[in-house]
Amino acid sequence: MSASEAAPDSALLRDRGSPQPGLSSTPLTAAPPARVVHVNVSPGGVPKRPVESAWVGRLGLQGDEHHDRTEHGGPFRAVCLYSLEAIERVRAEGHPIFPGSVGENLTLAGLELSTLHTGDRLAVGDRLVLEITYPTNPCETIRDSFLDGRIARISILAHPLDSRLYARVLVEGAVSAGDPVRVLPPLPDSDASTHALLDRLDANERAGMLSAWRAAAEGGVDVRTLDDGELAIAAAPELPGESFNQAFGLRQLPHLLPEVLAFFARHEVSGWLTAAEPPWPDAVPERTGAVLAGSPTEILEAPSVGGLAIRLVGPAEAVAWERTVVAGCGFSGPLADAWLAAAPGIARDPRMHLFLAEIGGAPAGAGGLFVHRHVGGLAPGCVAPAHRGRGVHAALIAARARLAAELGCDLVAGWATLGGPSEREMLRLGLRRIWTRGVYRWPAPGPAAAGEAARS
Repeated sequence: MSASEAAPDSALLRDRGSPQPGLSSTPLTAAPPARVVHVNVSPGGVPKRPVESAWVGRLGLQGDEHHDRTEHGGPFRAVCLYSLEAIERVRAEGHPIFPGSVGENLTLAGLELSTLHTGDRLAVGDRLVLEITYPTNPCETIRDSFLDGRIARISILAHPLDSRLYARVLVEGAVSAGDPVRVLPPLPDSDASTHALLDRLDANERAGMLSAWRAAAEGGVDVRTLDDGELAIAAAPELPGESFNQAFGLRQLPHLLPEVLAFFARHEVSGWLTAAEPPWPDAVPERTGAVLAGSPTEILEAPSVGGLAIRLVGPAEAVAWERTVVAGCGFSGPLADAWLAAAPGIARDPRMHLFLAEIGGAPAGAGGLFVHRHVGGLAPGCVAPAHRGRGVHAALIAARARLAAELGCDLVAGWATLGGPSEREMLRLGLRRIWTRGVYRWPAPGPAAAGEAARS
């Protein structure tokens, strides 16, 4: 399935004709004619200095670099845009801002960026075509451009008229100061809005796994982690298998694959990673995963199950909860011991909510709800073998969705094997498949680790 085929309808994503959150609904107009007034690059950091012209490729302007490659850069943040009109408004308040000082690559005039929506395109000069991805959050790197370092002056939340935008490159080409800029509507098959949504879902999944890895380390498990912006990696040399040897972030940062593989090699582990496209020549996924999401208020109620009771449990019952997860996922040996060691730390994270399903007072299943960025992540979710096929999984999904709504989440998200029973249950209850991705093992797989299973 392609990204565009997997995109959800307007219940999840705003119609391309309506503004994204924080952006104005002003019609797409540019008068006087829009143009590039500065092309800015730097070897890293700010200010970016003007150059006469530059070639713009998939990862941005030639000659432009970033000190922090996991917070900036990548195909979805290839080009940073800002308007001269916004700079003049901010400077009029006494801030020492100037073109390039807040890190934009192209300073535009005659176009208010707040009129643009995710997916809109900019035709620049004779060849270059950009696609708007999402607003740029200000960071401390640009504090010298503001009185008292008040970087929130160009935050999309506080001042949407004066925020910067990121764009990806649809057609590579050269850009020069003075080039005209034309606003074009989104392509019919644009997946820009889907990727903007995936950023939130990925952030939830990444934060949840980092929390679990750290909890295992606190419990005495040898887990080495890297947490760097949108890139998160774990390696556990004594635990072969996917749970503690995997990487997140390559959808946004595919060009950092060498760093991921180097991390696995340095710690002498086989590692698993997810990617929409094969990450290296002839790569074959071990399985295909589905990413699902929906509004928690639209999740259907599950059919009643005789004798079933679902309750929230706290740290005192964390190990009992984890035993149910371990049994439901089929973990055994050192891997099961590692998850049991992680249980107390998992339960102490205030973002994690533990659900235990019982029938006749005996554990029948368990689920977690991890809340981050107003997304309720439905992981893990397992049913004891003796109780499968009775509706316990559906009841756990519905119970977690209700709590997500109470906690102010506007989305619930799930991750499952494409076409598997977990995905089928989520789809039946009202979640939508919005993306598919391959799960790849590096190096090329030998015998699979015994007892390893997906934790969802």
